[in-house]
Amino acid sequence: MTRFYTRTGDDGTTGILGDDRVKKFDLRMETLGTIDELTAALGMARSLLPAENYHNEIIGIQRRLYELMAEVAASTENAERFRKISSESIIELETKIDDLSTTVESPQGFILPGDTPASAAVSMARAITRRAERRTAELFERGDISNIHLVRYLNRLSSLLFVLEIRLIQESDKKKPRLAKEKSE
Repeated sequence: MTRFYTRTGDDGTTGILGDDRVKKFDLRMETLGTIDELTAALGMARSLLPAENYHNEIIGIQRRLYELMAEVAASTENAERFRKISSESIIELETKIDDLSTTVESPQGFILPGDTPASAAVSMARAITRRAERRTAELFERGDISNIHLVRYLNRLSSLLFVLEIRLIQESDKKKPRLAKEKSE
C-alpha cells in the first residue's frame, strides 16, 4: 500500500528542492501554495468552459505553472537546474494576449465577475495570479529567487486571463460584461 503521508513535516517544516528545509509559513511556501491554488482554480475554470474551447491553452498554462513552481521551490544552489521560464515564455503569453485581443471589445470600466460560471472561474484564477505575482515579486526582491521572468510571466498571465474572461462573456448570451459602475443614461 502506498502511504500518502511522510510525517517529515510534523515539526512545522517542509523540504524544498535541495537539502534545505523551511518553515511551512515561509514566504517561499506561501508563494508555492498560491501558485498551487492558481493551478487548481485554472482546473475549475477549464471544467466550466463550454465544449473544448480553450482547454488546451489552460492545460498548457497549468503545466507551465508547475515548471515555475519547481524553480520557486529550488534552493539557490539548484535554481538554475530547474529554470524553464524565460523571455520566450513571456513572448508566448504576449502573442496569445495579442491574438485573443483582436476578437475582444475592451470594457469601458471595471468588470463585475460572475456573468457566466466559466468567466467567473477565470476571473478567480486571475485574482489568484495577481497574489502569486506579488508573492513572487517579494521573493525576487529579497533575493530568494533570481529569475525576474517568473514575475513577468505571472504579470502577463493575469492579462491573458482578463482578456479570456471578457472573451468568454462576449461568446455567451450576455455579450457584454457587467460593469462595476454602469453609465447613467
